Amino acid sequence: MSAIVSVKVFNAQGQLVGPVDVPRIVKTDAEWQALLTPEQFEVARAQGTERPFCGTLLDNKSHGVYACVCCGLPLFASNAKFDSGTGWPSFFQPVADENVATRPDRSHGVLRVEVLCARCDGHLGHVFPDGPPPTYRRHCVNSESLTFVDVEDLKSLADPAAP
Repeated sequence: MSAIVSVKVFNAQGQLVGPVDVPRIVKTDAEWQALLTPEQFEVARAQGTERPFCGTLLDNKSHGVYACVCCGLPLFASNAKFDSGTGWPSFFQPVADENVATRPDRSHGVLRVEVLCARCDGHLGHVFPDGPPPTYRRHCVNSESLTFVDVEDLKSLADPAAP
């Protein structure tokens, strides 16, 4: 696994730029536990799943960006969010394909595709081929894996690597 990842980030003006090369974020479980709530750690670092229809971001209708709760990488924009009826926040595409990674997940006896943060490998949820146009994908994501940043505050996501 490379120590550097190429992702899109926000600059100081609140604009998505890149891709830029940034260091992969690697921490011990103890370091993650010190940064996250027990619920966030269980989902984002231990590949857990929150109960459906209970996530704090499921019914969020505000405009902005959903970022990784572990490292702050922008992952999904509110204009890609849709009501899938599944009980989890769902998005038809990430803010940038580079910002999410996928891997096979056979943990429940069926093959699913796990979605992760490309910078820190935080577990986000799964992606399915039953979403709306234009991508027909449904990124089914746990609220505990995300933090929401209002469009007015996108500058707060500014990455030092941004040009």
